[in-house]
Amino acid sequence: MHMQDDFPLLMSTLYDRAVWIHPDQEIVSVESDKSILRTSFGETDARVRKLASALDKLGIGTGEAVGTFAWNNQRHHELYWATANTGRICHTINLRLFADQMVYIINHAGDRVMFVDPDLVPLLAPIAEKLETVETFVVLGSESSDALPNAVAYEDLLADAPEHGKWPTLDERSPMMLCYSSGTTGNPKGVAYTQRSTYIHTISNLANIPIGPTDNLLPVVPMFHASAWGYPFMAVTKGAKLTYPGPDLTPQGLVTLFENEKVTFSAGVPTVWLGIMQYLEANPEIDISSIEKFLCGGSAVPRSMIEWFWTERGIRVVQGWGMTETNPIASTATLTPEMEDWDLQRQLDFLETAGVVVPGLEVKIVDEIGEELPHDGEAFGELLIRGPWIAAEYYKDSRSAESFVDGWLRTGDVCKITPEGFIRITDRSKDVIKSGGEWISSLDLENTIMAHPDVAEATVVGLKHEKWQERPAAFVVLAEGSTLTEEDIRAYLKGKVADWWLPDRVVFIEDIPKTGTGKFDKKVVRDEYADLLMA
Repeated sequence: MHMQDDFPLLMSTLYDRAVWIHPDQEIVSVESDKSILRTSFGETDARVRKLASALDKLGIGTGEAVGTFAWNNQRHHELYWATANTGRICHTINLRLFADQMVYIINHAGDRVMFVDPDLVPLLAPIAEKLETVETFVVLGSESSDALPNAVAYEDLLADAPEHGKWPTLDERSPMMLCYSSGTTGNPKGVAYTQRSTYIHTISNLANIPIGPTDNLLPVVPMFHASAWGYPFMAVTKGAKLTYPGPDLTPQGLVTLFENEKVTFSAGVPTVWLGIMQYLEANPEIDISSIEKFLCGGSAVPRSMIEWFWTERGIRVVQGWGMTETNPIASTATLTPEMEDWDLQRQLDFLETAGVVVPGLEVKIVDEIGEELPHDGEAFGELLIRGPWIAAEYYKDSRSAESFVDGWLRTGDVCKITPEGFIRITDRSKDVIKSGGEWISSLDLENTIMAHPDVAEATVVGLKHEKWQERPAAFVVLAEGSTLTEEDIRAYLKGKVADWWLPDRVVFIEDIPKTGTGKFDKKVVRDEYADLLMA
């Protein structure tokens, strides 16, 4: 009997429908020089097809990687789709990596062409000679650059290229995107997103948090970080307007775009929304009421911020969780209908979690010997996840065996799961503080400290201690003009956390070091203050 399930899941199928049904839908892009470019799905389609032919001319075959070193903008969008539709691999490179990490991942991925935004050329030029596989540099604009070897302007490349016709039928399990995790130890690890995994992630996440042609999406989350959490693919699939913010990610720049373009949905890390919240507090007259909700993830979202946006602006902050390895969104904190009638504080108990797993995925928590734990909201262990868009291995990397066990991905996150299915992340397994054999959640402590109105940012790490092996120390950035003392913070925490959780020291610092993806870099803090509690 002939079954109908042999038709491959290809991104080009979603793409072709979108440009056919929504040719006039707008794409807005803030360019490197801060000018605003306006185009449509239909006009962009012609350029995507020219780019596909230009990749042919550059000799890039199916399954070969091209690198992108770019902001969220129109040309980066064209690269996403021209590679996906033709079976090339789009390797997005995190602009915030150290030079030696960039050299490693570009050589490891084997990128043959490197596409780079004009204002980012100075970041790439110093390492250009070390890139063993890159043959051509393409500057994303109408001018080339003398700073890069064998460089050509993107617009020149497109100008004389014919429009590519019918997209090829590909193997759905072929890779279409390469993202490298911001590895905290050793070299970054590559994850290949396939046609199939991206297709299913797109459809499942659209079912999970619906958007449609009347929406306007502005992804603040970088296109160089886990495919902007998939929103360039989701927006096109549903025919939604896309607004790309380019290099201006200041609260003022973003809020201006929200207001002028009537953005309805956005996504980004908590530090972005905290900055926007502070900007709106200082400028209450600004109207961003077009925004219904935004997805916030990448690190823990402060409860106080979720509450502020909801009570002050009527905007629902949806906390999401995922990893590079989960391609990327794996859970979201959305309330069930019966929860909508609860009082706000009880709702916040659930909205401040990592939420429930997206349809199509499975999760469990296990103890240190791999035994499954109950979902009772009390037991906590490492979160394991599996499903059709979860990676099965790292790209050409011998470290896969440590993270992938019997079809499950070990996330390295320590969690509780409530009876309602909400995942409450208590820590990264490497950040959990083990004090005298008891576990202290550095995340819970951070979030409680950050709820203080005078605190701008806070991070908590476990430091060596003679008696208790490890004790918590808090590192706090105060809001401007604040005169909080160490004792004030300890007094504020008393009664909110167990007494033995109270940090042994509170250190006030100017700035918390961040990783390439905007998370607090606890490793740097731990190293710098390693002996703080040993004196």
